[in-house]
Amino acid sequence: MEIIKLRDGDDFIKLGQALKKAGLEGSGVDAKNDIQAGLVKVNGEVEERRGRKLYDGDIFEYDGTQVKIEK
Repeated sequence: MEIIKLRDGDDFIKLGQALKKAGLEGSGVDAKNDIQAGLVKVNGEVEERRGRKLYDGDIFEYDGTQVKIEK
């Protein structure tokens, strides 16, 4: 499982940004399309909103890779 650290002072990161930060998507457009196509899960459930806020402890999954958000 990969880990993404939130920046100091941030309480969350949006799902589209997290996909890019994890290196799973090359652009925001690619992230948006894959999220809206139902290819991304957050905490085990399909998520279709790229603006979904991810907080410390949340886990998202895309293309067989799990990523945990940490403070």
